[in-house]
Amino acid sequence: MYHQVLPKNLAPKNDLIVTTENLEEQFIYIKNNFTTLFFKDLHKESNAPNKIILTFDDGYYNNLEYLIPLLEKYQLKATIFIPTEYIQSRMHSTEKNFMSFDEIRNLNPELIEIALHSHSHRNYSEMSVEEAREDLNKNIEILRENTIIFSNVLAYPYGKFPREKNKKRAFFEMLEQSGITAALRIGNEIDSYPWKNKYEIKRIDIKYGDSINKFKWKLRLGKLKL
Repeated sequence: MYHQVLPKNLAPKNDLIVTTENLEEQFIYIKNNFTTLFFKDLHKESNAPNKIILTFDDGYYNNLEYLIPLLEKYQLKATIFIPTEYIQSRMHSTEKNFMSFDEIRNLNPELIEIALHSHSHRNYSEMSVEEAREDLNKNIEILRENTIIFSNVLAYPYGKFPREKNKKRAFFEMLEQSGITAALRIGNEIDSYPWKNKYEIKRIDIKYGDSINKFKWKLRLGKLKL
């Protein structure tokens, strides 16, 4: 799980940022040891050895600037999760914080898979199931309106979803009714396909200061206390 990508000389120390230098080192290791896949291809490539999915949340403009060239260089695939209100609200801004719908639409589909990250980027655990349904439907609707092809996979904002038993059941039923095929939290543990629980898929959070050795251990163990 990644978010922003920036060169070291431009990157403040922030765990939502990975430097291009660190990311390239990580990509070299991934290229030599793993097969990167899209969610939409898992069912037909489930026997691929050492498969891994690279995920990037929020659709930052710096992904276009710095992530895409690295994916092209190493011929790796990644999934970017789009919160549509973030894109909408900054359409007329002079600051390039997030990619535009046009830029998202024109990303190379051989390298990038687009998926869902809610509309408003609110915490789903603090919303009613119906509020979450409306928000998710809006996410889907706006991507369709902008003719952006996407997979029905959801990354929960902040990794959060309802935990109370009855509400959680109703929430997962809503995801099923909405056509969501998989949903991602954080969890910092290895999760393998076929999923044990397709709506609670864990991801490994890659942070600003992770050395290449720490990165390798995270891919083996998930959560680390180093």
